[in-house]
Amino acid sequence: MRRIPIGCMAVLLLGTSLCRAQQAAGSKSVESKETAAQAAAAAQQALTLEQQAKYPAAELAWDSVIKLQPRNAQAYAHLGLLEARQEHYSEAIAHYRKAQALAQAQNRVIPQLNLNLGLALFKSGDFQDAGKLFEAELRTHPNAAEAQKLATLAAMSHYGAHEYGAAIPYLKDAAAADPRNLSLLLTLAHCYLWTKQLDATMDVYKQILLINPDSAAADMIAGEALDEKGDNAGAVQQFKAAVKADPKEPNVHFGLAYLLWSQKRYDEAIPEFKAELANDPKNYQAMIYLGDTYVQQNQFAEAKPILESANRSQPSNPLIYLDMGIVYMETGDRDAAVKELTKTVALEPDNVNAHFRLANLYRSMGKKDESKAEFVKASALNKKRDSSLHDRIAAANARPDTNAAPAQKPDEAAKPDQP
Repeated sequence: MRRIPIGCMAVLLLGTSLCRAQQAAGSKSVESKETAAQAAAAAQQALTLEQQAKYPAAELAWDSVIKLQPRNAQAYAHLGLLEARQEHYSEAIAHYRKAQALAQAQNRVIPQLNLNLGLALFKSGDFQDAGKLFEAELRTHPNAAEAQKLATLAAMSHYGAHEYGAAIPYLKDAAAADPRNLSLLLTLAHCYLWTKQLDATMDVYKQILLINPDSAAADMIAGEALDEKGDNAGAVQQFKAAVKADPKEPNVHFGLAYLLWSQKRYDEAIPEFKAELANDPKNYQAMIYLGDTYVQQNQFAEAKPILESANRSQPSNPLIYLDMGIVYMETGDRDAAVKELTKTVALEPDNVNAHFRLANLYRSMGKKDESKAEFVKASALNKKRDSSLHDRIAAANARPDTNAAPAQKPDEAAKPDQP
């Protein structure tokens, strides 16, 4: 389950003195004393405006420094800082990279520059490049507090890039340094779950219970792990415990409903799918499976409007087309049924159910050749196993307008470090 538990992560804020800024003001090239003085004065003004959070004015002041000293790496680093504080991450990254290139060419080090660039990359969604910077910084910072912060950032970057196995060592280190951090433990449990390390998942679950015995998110993770182990009864009990702990937890009703659906306990599944939709009307997986549940119970009048609504929001879903085909087939609209079932096999060629239904449908329409061809295809296929629970929850959690993101991310209030 790729729900995202949000936690706060401290970001070390290191100030830089005006003296350092002024020392960095000039390039290696020879310049007049007048130009150096003007640049120093502009840097003084820029720093003052920056400290007053007058960001547009501070940007203009740093721009004036760059006009005087085009190779001033510190000025570009400050421009990146200002853009990052305004959440203009693309612009921040460009400035930080310019500062990085100039500093390297001048064999200089700008404190916190790599960290700030990593944070901007992270918040822009470039988790892989961010992770490389955090790992590089981690290798050069033996200090325990700094190491913990960087380990957490590296872990979250791997997590955001869906590199769950790579995230685990960093999460373990971060959690060892902060053993009561529930967000870290939940993220670690997810990573173990998604890498099929089920016993380790349950071990972390037990750790979480010591901190919060009523954690719905932890109960859900344990339920998914038990489902993966084949313990259907245990999985259902865990999800019932999660519902009891927090009936508003995202996907908690869907997870329970899906387990009941997979066990053909349709009467019990229906109210849980409905409860999920009451919590989140845009949970289209819950909508699709509710429609399918009605189809399984031959309640076609109830199924049709739900499936039509789901199809408007989630087109090209083979289960919707299959169920709509069944609805049309069972209510006598054979041409419409053929259209929907044909869409199903186009998207999912190994769907045995769709091929068998098409075969029977063609036979009822007197289309012997088409019927025979579908029977041949169906007989050559094995039934496809349905996706596991946590894959379905992941699909339910996905939204067209959101990107996958780490389970824990830097505190929204955290500001980039001073360069």
